[in-house]
Amino acid sequence: MRPSTLTSLKNLACLISLTVLGILVQGYHPGFEDDAYYLAAIKNNLNPALFPHDADFFRVLFQATVFDKLIAFFIRFTHIPLLWGLFFWQCAATFLILWGCWRIARRCFDEVREQWAAVALVAALLTLPVSGSGLSLTDQHLHPRALATALILAAIVAVLDGRRILASVLLLAAFPLHLNMTPFGVSYCFFLMWTPQMWKQLKAPRPQGSAAAFALLLIPLGWLFEPSSDAWRQAEATRDFYFLVRWHWYEWLGIVGPLALLWWFRSLALSRSSLPKSDVLARVAERMVYFGTFQFAVALILMLPPRLERLRSLEPMRFLHLVYLIFVLLSGGLLARYILKRSVLRWLLLFVPLSLGMFYAQRQLYPGTVHLELPGRYSGNDWVEAFNWISHNTPVDSYFALDPRYMEMPGEDYHGFRAIAERSVLADAIKDPCIVVRVPSLGPRWLREMHAQDGWRNFQKPDFLRLKSQFGVDWVVLTNPPVAGMTCLYSNESLSVCRVE
Repeated sequence: MRPSTLTSLKNLACLISLTVLGILVQGYHPGFEDDAYYLAAIKNNLNPALFPHDADFFRVLFQATVFDKLIAFFIRFTHIPLLWGLFFWQCAATFLILWGCWRIARRCFDEVREQWAAVALVAALLTLPVSGSGLSLTDQHLHPRALATALILAAIVAVLDGRRILASVLLLAAFPLHLNMTPFGVSYCFFLMWTPQMWKQLKAPRPQGSAAAFALLLIPLGWLFEPSSDAWRQAEATRDFYFLVRWHWYEWLGIVGPLALLWWFRSLALSRSSLPKSDVLARVAERMVYFGTFQFAVALILMLPPRLERLRSLEPMRFLHLVYLIFVLLSGGLLARYILKRSVLRWLLLFVPLSLGMFYAQRQLYPGTVHLELPGRYSGNDWVEAFNWISHNTPVDSYFALDPRYMEMPGEDYHGFRAIAERSVLADAIKDPCIVVRVPSLGPRWLREMHAQDGWRNFQKPDFLRLKSQFGVDWVVLTNPPVAGMTCLYSNESLSVCRVE
């Protein structure tokens, strides 16, 4: 076997090992958090008979993405069971992100140990929260953001290699996966490839550019300034990260700190100018600071003026996701250069406690569920088990109601009803507002259903009969002991599933 082939196989084995370790630390929870509507959309693509009453709470938004169609096509084409297909793509997305990180690290660091330390730090910190954005580096379920991030990282590599056409193709491929995150990748790639010569070219008069600018002025943008409804504002108020004035001091530090450290990384790279790849490292860090400063200014413009409140749903502060990812990557390489070096003990003292700490944090956040919810494995979560029973034992056209704040109840661990139970349900107060903010036309319906569930925890049988009369609800999920007079067909230690009749 040729040495180059052997090296490639070793690199592949290392990436696969780091992927496995990353997922073991991170955990895996299908139907969790945002997967409440991503997984529901995939299942609806596979079986259009699902969600006859409430598909609008994800269908309208998903018209702008191919993610659910792509995964559904993969399942149909391969005939792999859905849950195993989702886990495969979760592993693949994690691998592709780490592969992209490794390729960037190879262009920024000369020593092999520095390159692998950079990737290892990302793998250990996959669940690192991104300040004030409601994000972590990756999610504990399959998310289109992960696939888009992998394409953005590949585009960054292409820019560093001077392959701008390839970078453009990769970024174009990322857009239909995640419209919100891809523009940040485009922005950073633009900063990364910027040269003084490009400025001179832009200053030169271009009739076609003037025509394009004039055409842009003709596009009707009045909808940006239309007054928002009360329902829309109430939904928006549930997302604290939309309001910069509500951010805590440590969240503001989470903006300034990584950018300041990245500028320091630039200085460290320039001080080692004798190293062949120091210029690339300095460039990646420096341009990330420019990118972060620019995007923060844009975020202030979009998020602070009341007249632009409709633009907050674009979530401009989520540019920090890319800042944090590159920051962690470069931090790992520099730690290996200046501290870890060749000492096995130092490597162990860093990565073992760090990985165990991240694992422990996940177990504390979601103690009611097994760490890896693999297909066919008992979840240990009464809510998930009740939802699974519903998916196998109730009619497809059933209409459910349950506590609108069920996702934050003890032991529920933020699992989505639609994604797991595969049944329609009245609007909730945790995830559905996120959809309403993006699709304001759903606001009146969301608010009407929320008001109908006011005082849920004191509901009696007549209240459930009212929901049946008003919306057609014919099933409810109740915490034990269930309400007197209800016919309950399933029960576990925490919950009962009851008919409304």
